[in-house]
Amino acid sequence: MLTMTDRTLWHTEDFDLLSWHDVHIHGLRFASFNESDGTAELVLDIDYILEWVHEGNAFVFTVCAAELTFHDTFNLRLELDYKMCSAGMCPFMIYDIHREPLVFSTGYQSFRWSIPIHWPQGLIEFEAPAFTLQLVGTPAERVGQCLTSEQRVRSS
Repeated sequence: MLTMTDRTLWHTEDFDLLSWHDVHIHGLRFASFNESDGTAELVLDIDYILEWVHEGNAFVFTVCAAELTFHDTFNLRLELDYKMCSAGMCPFMIYDIHREPLVFSTGYQSFRWSIPIHWPQGLIEFEAPAFTLQLVGTPAERVGQCLTSEQRVRSS
């Protein structure tokens, strides 16, 4: 049986196998712009939690730097409020990722994605037909859910 640590790449069809709670986002960028239809790749630079292991009164996490790329993204809306909670600048945390199937009159199929952010408060919403999750670092066991800058150095 494969475990999460046996893989380095997941796709849209793997969505129900993946857990997003407390995944940290260090940054986001747009890539591969498609000017003909107004879409772009939306790339989230994240610390993906591969495993949560309960040890005694605490958890130990296996965490790895990763890129979560949503393909052909459009209708993007971002809300992120560090000011309201007087938060210092830090990676923001995903509460979960939800998707709703969309079928257009042309037959084109996509998803409406909603990513509630629970620290600080926020929300990312958009439409995209697919995603890939690619590990780009070396998994590390940690008491915390976020990697240090040194641990986020990408594998060659």
